[in-house]
Amino acid sequence: MSVGIIIVSHSARLAEGVVELASQMAPAEIDIIAAGGTNDGTIGTSIEKVSQALKKANGPDGALILLDLGSAVMITEMAMESLTPEERQRVVISQAPLVEGAILAAVEAASGSTLQEVVEAAASGRDMPKGDNN
Repeated sequence: MSVGIIIVSHSARLAEGVVELASQMAPAEIDIIAAGGTNDGTIGTSIEKVSQALKKANGPDGALILLDLGSAVMITEMAMESLTPEERQRVVISQAPLVEGAILAAVEAASGSTLQEVVEAAASGRDMPKGDNN
C-alpha cells in the first residue's frame, strides 16, 4: 500500500489533468483520484465525488487531499464527516499548490513514504521557482 492522493477541483477536467500529470511523474502504482466538478458535469464541487474518492484512496497508509479553491475545503470537510474518527486521522487536507503539490506528493508516495513525508513533500511545492523573478 501507499499514501493515496485525492485531487478536489471545481472542474472535472482540471482534476483529471492534474491526476494525469502526477501519475506520469510517479514511477509506481499509487492511488491518485480525481474528484472534480459536480454530478451533472458543471463547474462546482460534489460531496458525493469527494466521499467516493475518500473511500478509494484512504487506505491504511492514509490519504492527502489537494484542492483548488476555498469552497472545495468546505465540501471536503463535509465528506470527511462520514468517516470514522480513525479514518479521519489518516486524512490530511493540504495547503500546497494544486499542481506542484500533487506532483511532489505523487513522487513521494510512490517511494513508499509515510503520510507525514508526503504532506511535507507537497508543501514544498510552495517554494518551487517558476522562472527568473527579475
